[in-house]
This record gives sequence, structure tokens and C-alpha cells, in this order.
Amino acid sequence: MTTTFTLGDRAVNRLGYGAMQLAGPGVFGPPKDHDAALAVLREAVAAGVNHIDTSDYYGPHVTNQLIREALHPYPDELVIVTKIGARRGPDGSWLPAFSREELTQAVHDNLRNLGLDALDVVNLRIMFSVHGPAEGSIEAPLAALAALQRQGLIRHIGLSNVTPAQIIEGRDICDIVCVQNRYNLAHRTDDSLIDDLALNGIAYVPFFPLGGFTPLQSSTLSDVARRLDASPMQVALSWLLRRAPNILAIPGTASLAHLRENLLASELDLPDEAMATLNGVEENLDSPE
Repeated sequence: MTTTFTLGDRAVNRLGYGAMQLAGPGVFGPPKDHDAALAVLREAVAAGVNHIDTSDYYGPHVTNQLIREALHPYPDELVIVTKIGARRGPDGSWLPAFSREELTQAVHDNLRNLGLDALDVVNLRIMFSVHGPAEGSIEAPLAALAALQRQGLIRHIGLSNVTPAQIIEGRDICDIVCVQNRYNLAHRTDDSLIDDLALNGIAYVPFFPLGGFTPLQSSTLSDVARRLDASPMQVALSWLLRRAPNILAIPGTASLAHLRENLLASELDLPDEAMATLNGVEENLDSPE
């Protein structure tokens, strides 16, 4: 199993870190333990993580400011990927924000809070539906983002929460280096899409790789984990890494113990029999997400 994949023009380790959980409850406000959040970021990078996923609407602003405080000046090998296309309401709600003006402001907010002159990768988050990808043209917001790329503020562009048709539309507008959609052992709508992207050298970055706010629950997963003397979450991550070579996993946590547990997943060798068993989890899930 390959341990790296190209993201933009950089090779990154396929097991990265998602920073969303560093903000307060509901990804809103400051963390419960500021020093612990800094410690998680520093240990992740010290352990070899060189791909961090974030957004300035986490908090808002909180997560990026934590990343800057913990890690700036950044190691040369670190790739920080951010998202724009949404904003937070005063009540913590998630709202679309993909007018040209909103996208431009979001890029500048990310640059300022991360302390960067240019963003490595920016994912355009499509918010046509709060429940998942929904069809609709992405030409206008993506063209606005491509204009910011031509200004040198963004090195590479990705897409998030999108349909296959939107990816095709997007690739006619600019180079797309990654796609970030919901995907995990129990939610596999994008199975064929992942394989198509792999053929084109495009990274697929599943969000909620461990189920998100409702952790994966499956007796099959637990049974496989017991046989391998591993945790269910380690097995779920290892399954993702074996599923396709272009998958970049970004499990998130605010706990040092959970971070260490997650990082060990890259060392777990799933036998073919375990893979075959886990491939049936989607149809036999104990409780839905």
C-alpha cells in the first residue's frame, strides 16, 4: 500500500489531520482546552502529519488561529488545505457564502488568520443543500476562485460536497486537485467516483471518515477490530487507506490519546479476508448515521 499521494504539486502522507474538532462545541467558539488544542496540532506534525485540513469558518476563525499559534512558521513539507463557500450565523448555523465578494473575503480571512501569503489548496464548498451534494452549476463561484488563483493568492483548487457532474463542469474551468465529500465504511455513495478520480490522479479526501458527530457503529467492524487487536476506528481508517490509492484520510480529534490511536492506523495491515468482510458493512449497518 502506498503511503503518499500527490496533492497539487506536493506528495503528502495519506493519513493527515482534520482540524474541525479543535473549535468549541458545534464547531463554534473557542476550544474547551486551548493548550490541549495546541498540543494536538504540534504532536500531529511531530509524528509526520504533513496534510492539515481546516477552514476559517470553523469557529469562525478559531481553528486557523490555533494552527498559526501552534505551528507558524510552518515546516516546508506541511500542506494546509482550507475551505471556503460557507459562513456561520450568529447562532452557529451554516450558511452559503459563495458570491464573488464573499469568496474573496474568505480567501483573505484564511490568509490573515493562517499567516500565509498564499494558500496551498482551497476547496470550494458547494452549499446548494445542507444535506449533501445537490445538482446545480458551480461555474460562477469556481470562476471567481480561479481568478484569485491567477492573482497568486491560491496555488491549487479543490471541490467539496459536489456531484460527479459538478466535477466535470469544474475541470473545464480550472485544474481540480482534490475532491472532498462525505465517505466512510458505512456511507459509500462515491465508490465509483473515487475510482474515476484515481485514474485521473485526483485526490479524494473523505470528510467524516470515522462517522463524524455520530461515530460508526457496526458489530462487523468491532469483530474485525477484535481479531486484529485494534480499535474499530483504526480499522475504519485502515480500510479507507486500502480502499483506493488516492484516498487521503483526515480524521479529526481534540484528544492526544485519540490522535495517537488514529495515527497508528497507517501501520495496521488489513488482510484480504478482513477487507472483504468490511466491504459488506454498508448493507448491514447496525444503526444508521
